Amino acid sequence: MTAPGTPVQGVTLYSFTRAFHGRRYTFEELVREVARRGLGPGLELVGFQSIKGFPDVDPGFVTRFRSLIDETGLVPTCLSANADAGLRRDRMLTDDELVDYMRPQIAVARELGFPVVRVQISLTPDDMERLLPVAEQHGVRLGLEIHSHQHPRHPRIQALLERYEKLGSPLLGFVPDWGASLRAVPSTLLRKYREAGYDEDLLTGIEQLWREHHAEGPPMTEPQHGRWFRQVMELAHRHGAGDRAIEMAVNITGLFGHAPASDWAEVLPWAVHTHGKFYEIDADGDEPSVPVRELVDLWVGSGYSGAISSEWEGFHWNDWDDPFDVVAREQALIRASAAANGSRVIVDPAEARRLVGLREGRNI
Repeated sequence: MTAPGTPVQGVTLYSFTRAFHGRRYTFEELVREVARRGLGPGLELVGFQSIKGFPDVDPGFVTRFRSLIDETGLVPTCLSANADAGLRRDRMLTDDELVDYMRPQIAVARELGFPVVRVQISLTPDDMERLLPVAEQHGVRLGLEIHSHQHPRHPRIQALLERYEKLGSPLLGFVPDWGASLRAVPSTLLRKYREAGYDEDLLTGIEQLWREHHAEGPPMTEPQHGRWFRQVMELAHRHGAGDRAIEMAVNITGLFGHAPASDWAEVLPWAVHTHGKFYEIDADGDEPSVPVRELVDLWVGSGYSGAISSEWEGFHWNDWDDPFDVVAREQALIRASAAANGSRVIVDPAEARRLVGLREGRNI
């Protein structure tokens, strides 16, 4: 029988994008605010968002960041890198170019003290195998993010899983994103569309389409996902959404995934980090669109003891809630869910460092 997992509480600074881009906080102030409000100890950064010049990072920043970590007592858990295969206007990057693009991002993670690097679905099984020596060189784990509209049973994820099993390296794995397993369209998004003046027939139609797609099951092919995207676009255009039609289609078919929570069981042994994606917390302390309790049940039951970064993506449209308060409420829900399963969530920095794999300045 698997011993219950004890996940590490954490947050990604991505949750506070609106406050950061609005210049309410500098990077250093944002990190200190996370610590002050007890939203750690785990800390995740998105490299290109948080670090000027990334991945060509000034040595002075490395020194300042390590000092900031010492000052706040936070624990680096994951550096989110980008696998931007579409950087060029004329063509997609080749595999050689994409692998070379990833190398400096992985190297910076080690310099900053992060044990995990989040990478993205543009990377193929061959790419991940080619990056394994880079991970070995720098002593970090690479976690490919399973993000909607991808999901654990998607053929591309299954191909990666097969390669991981063949290679058998603890340095290759996944970063599950809970946004692949929604149970409803977030009510805050519908509220925003209402405030923008869209009629109820459009909003009802959006919800109906999402439920139809949900009944069909998570998409297994790109043509299936493309059909869903066109359906939302056509509906939005019929109701005069104009330029917002693309945004609606991206939200409905790209952010709000359909994978049953149980589907994660197969990939959880390979999870090196987790994005605790959520959109809203209601008056009862639950997340009505993401089955957080069910997901925590599975994570704890599987023995998962890595970090769960609270990732509030509702900021894309929700400009009325305080992001720190919303994150705190999701973390309370995660802690309560773990306790209901006879376990706990780690909030002590020393325990967190041990569990995420930091050892005397080394990451593994």
